[in-house]
Amino acid sequence: MATIDGTCDPGFEGVREAFAANFDQGLDVGASVCVTLDGEAVVDLWGGTIDGTLDQPGTTPWERDTITNVWSTTKTMTALCALMLADRGQLDVHAPVARYWPEFEEGGKEAVTTANLMSHTAGLSGWQEPMKPEDLYDWDLSCARLAAQEPWWAPGTASGYHAITQGYLVGEVIRRIDGRTVGTFFADEVAGPLGADFHIGTPAAHDHRVAKVIPPPALDAQMAGADPESIAIRTLTNPMLSAEQSWEEAWRRAEIPAAGGHGNARSVARAQSVLACGGQLDGVRLLSADGCAAVLEEQSNGPDLVLGVPLRFGLGYGLMTPDIPLSPNERAYFWGGWGGSLVVVDMDARLCVAYVMNRMGEGTLGDTRGINLLFAAYGALEALRG
Repeated sequence: MATIDGTCDPGFEGVREAFAANFDQGLDVGASVCVTLDGEAVVDLWGGTIDGTLDQPGTTPWERDTITNVWSTTKTMTALCALMLADRGQLDVHAPVARYWPEFEEGGKEAVTTANLMSHTAGLSGWQEPMKPEDLYDWDLSCARLAAQEPWWAPGTASGYHAITQGYLVGEVIRRIDGRTVGTFFADEVAGPLGADFHIGTPAAHDHRVAKVIPPPALDAQMAGADPESIAIRTLTNPMLSAEQSWEEAWRRAEIPAAGGHGNARSVARAQSVLACGGQLDGVRLLSADGCAAVLEEQSNGPDLVLGVPLRFGLGYGLMTPDIPLSPNERAYFWGGWGGSLVVVDMDARLCVAYVMNRMGEGTLGDTRGINLLFAAYGALEALRG
């Protein structure tokens, strides 16, 4: 049985039990879970190892300060930065992107807005020009190619998951407005003030704490037989990423704001719980209450052209639907990362639940590990509040 460390407040024992069950059932190798209520951590647990596999037990324990690549959970951090600029009046998310990034209007994109970028409706879910995996380390190249290309569908008419491109698109808007890269903005304006151990562009000083992800089945095997000209395949195969790329030092150092963030459940919950608490946490105000609620402004609702499932997007986050009932409350939103990491922000309950792990499951929409922890947290909250 895996050793579970950390703290769990009375009433939330069900979360600990669900977390332990993930290990007992052979679903997790190393992981962490954090639940905050009114900004305070009521669950902060970690367990397992950083060097095992499902077939071979590891020997190096997952520690309190272990961090790992959380893939698309990083998008919630980039979205938070954009929301802060919007709340300050520096960014109008409904204005054309070209107002801030003039080169972007090439290719008939003069009407595309930052709201389109944040909701995956810009028609730029992938690159038209061939991209090598290492090209993701070149910010200027990645952005310039997106600025020059035409949308793959009429912007605003549907979502198509901007799996990697969203980070460069929103990040460049942030840079053009503020002058700082998104990783620096996040470190200065979010992680630093809140004490959140999360990094978009991870400094070398943290390398010794990084747990390498355990890859899922290769994407190319999952895509066998799919139409190579489809939007989904063009999005997910240019460049063709492997989970092992996140092991590279260059990946850690690069700012890849849609997929390259490193943290643990505590740091994800710490940063995102500011939204659950109306924009202020421990006396640090990052946004107004209205700035937090802006996430809930529906931008799209329907089948996603890349992921192939119905999704409802607000500004930077997925919103609740009958198909994705992650919360009983309407003012809740979420996103997660390739392989299973997850964060849910609930403004009604003032709750945030985050789960981060090293063993990646299949797919991009999470699995039962994080969902079971989330439901256990809601069950505990319901029992406590009667």
